[in-house]
Amino acid sequence: MAKIKVGVFGGGRGYSMIRQLLNNPDAELVAVCDKYKPLLDRVRAKADELGVKIALYEKFDDFFQHDMDAVVMANYANEHAKFAIPLLESGRHILSEVLTCATPDEAVRLVETVEKSGKVYSYAENYCYTPVRQEMRRRYLNGDIGELLYAEGEYIHDCSSIWPEITYGERYHWRNTMYSTFYNTHSLGPILKMTKLRPVSVVGFQTQPSKHMVELGARFGSGGVEMVTLENGALVKSLHGDIKTANHSRFYLSGMLGGLLDKNNKDRIITTYTEGPNQNCNGLSEEYECKHTVEAAGATGHGGGDFYTTYFWIRAILGDEEAKEMTIDVYDALDMCLPGIYAYKSILNGNISYRIPNLRNKEEREALRGDVFPYIENGCIPNPIKDEDIPDEVYKRVEQLWKEGKRG
Repeated sequence: MAKIKVGVFGGGRGYSMIRQLLNNPDAELVAVCDKYKPLLDRVRAKADELGVKIALYEKFDDFFQHDMDAVVMANYANEHAKFAIPLLESGRHILSEVLTCATPDEAVRLVETVEKSGKVYSYAENYCYTPVRQEMRRRYLNGDIGELLYAEGEYIHDCSSIWPEITYGERYHWRNTMYSTFYNTHSLGPILKMTKLRPVSVVGFQTQPSKHMVELGARFGSGGVEMVTLENGALVKSLHGDIKTANHSRFYLSGMLGGLLDKNNKDRIITTYTEGPNQNCNGLSEEYECKHTVEAAGATGHGGGDFYTTYFWIRAILGDEEAKEMTIDVYDALDMCLPGIYAYKSILNGNISYRIPNLRNKEEREALRGDVFPYIENGCIPNPIKDEDIPDEVYKRVEQLWKEGKRG
């Protein structure tokens, strides 16, 4: 069987997928697109080192015309659906980086395009695929802790030191203008993947903006929280943002018969507590190391998650049913993404609860069609820090740090 010809749109975050594809026996990396030439130069150097030919494009329209079976979306996080939709319509499979969509209207158009195309759409939420989180999923679905009552997911990443190299001093870079609950799927996604439960409602909260982030040009509340109710009545706390902490991520499941805890020790150590019948408060406590299911994953980023997102997607395109089960399809991806959008609507409206639509049901889509929240008429997102509150000098300083290769 011929290898799947894959292109990557975005040479920054996409470089992780590029490395996976260059070593995937079932795929051939044929093209990479990025507007920033130094990133293309890095890809060219890697291709020359390996003796392979990869077409490099600075413009998406030229990239679009290349002969490709599938495309990795690793462009700006608020523009994935915008470019994925025409690629799907042209007959390409899609692997989308975080996030799926920017608005409810995009969510509807994306899911309908996936259905019409019949192509494999997979969401690259790498936090679902570390060894310990795959083990938590196995243990939960095996019934070891009973039905879920409560869960917590955290993704705390203070990006201030690398802000110049990821925003370039651009006032309207998506990272500077995003809202506090936008980047929510690293914290909520693994809980949904572990349990196979769907979110049905959400209440949102945010911290005030952090001084160190405002001084770098960011306008959002630095910490976002979604309190999510799942279809079985369980409650999930999802916390994420640029706040200071000693712990990067943490995942916890509490069920009727026990609990599972990811201790964040290189994403491998799990702590468990399980009870049998009539064992109230007298169950079994264990702690052990989890292993990768595929040995090659150990050398990749995000605890091996970067390997599995690409690996399962390629295998799913080839018809591997087990891989399809492990991918995150468009419906599950939107279940992860939409709570962040509706949580921000909750924040702006007095922290009231909002129902999360289920886009598997066609009758629920019409109410979302044309809904471009959280964007307002002039194309801006309402944020705690107004555009005019941050002087141009801030962005000029960050741009200079970027050009000099310095950190924030």
